[in-house]
Amino acid sequence: MRKLLGLVLALALPGCSLVTLDLTPRIRPLEEQTVEGAGRAKILLVDVSGFLSDEGPSPGLLGPAPPRVPMLARLREELKKAADDPEVRALVLRINSPGGTVTASDIIWRELDGWKRVTRRPVVAVMLDVAASGGYYAALAADTIVAHPTSVTGSIGVIMVTLNAEGLLQKLGLATATIKSGERKDMGNPFRALTDEERRIFQSVIDSLHGQFVARLVEGRRLAPETARAIADGRIYTAQQALELKLVDRIGYMPDAIEAARRAAGVDEARVIVYHRPREYRATYYARSQAAGAPLDAQMAQLAAVLGGGPRFLYLWWP
Repeated sequence: MRKLLGLVLALALPGCSLVTLDLTPRIRPLEEQTVEGAGRAKILLVDVSGFLSDEGPSPGLLGPAPPRVPMLARLREELKKAADDPEVRALVLRINSPGGTVTASDIIWRELDGWKRVTRRPVVAVMLDVAASGGYYAALAADTIVAHPTSVTGSIGVIMVTLNAEGLLQKLGLATATIKSGERKDMGNPFRALTDEERRIFQSVIDSLHGQFVARLVEGRRLAPETARAIADGRIYTAQQALELKLVDRIGYMPDAIEAARRAAGVDEARVIVYHRPREYRATYYARSQAAGAPLDAQMAQLAAVLGGGPRFLYLWWP
């Protein structure tokens, strides 16, 4: 399309030779930017916010969305760049997320945990508005978790939502026909109700994924299994409640998290840095990465897409 535009322009201008213009936007390499501090040592700020998913931006009304690296790819790219820089002495994970898909949440945890084990550098998580469900799952990879005084966390558990449009089709006088190889092949079909057996099958998957979350909680927060299971009933917690339950290590602000990372790294002074691409605004440690998940006003559209694509398992606080 963009090359065609170049051809049209060339033909429309008299006396001009034929040229082909490639106007496709390019994704440029990450650049380093200091947002505060001084010294050779660096503390990298990594953003995990919005709906956690491995999907890229959805097309807009006027065509494809601008090129943007999906969240998981961006996270791995940032961690690789930081691992290759010996001056990056610690990582601060800024979380503002109600969670997302089970797989995306687990990949984020694994990437952070792997980076920490390979580099032997500390990771400090700081929660902003919300670090619930998958957002809290990601925080479990950190050595220290700092909750903002007004943070909401918890919602430890799994949810799966599926639509049942059977009644709507009946009102419209429509019917569907499904040809399948096995009795359970269309489990979660939005055009019919779940059977009792199908509910039991889905519940067994939910229980397994919930058990994985609880295991991460036991390991990451050094809790007794029975204590972790009691906490992980899906409810949300305030920062103070989370502190009392040992879900977080302290209540504080972003500067407190940065100071905790500096001390854990064992350096007297350090620059707080972010990685960004050209034209991304990242001048302060509150500036959000463009590779973060969908903002709150776009989450319902993403969730609609999730439902439209059939049942999906989510580590998500979805009131």
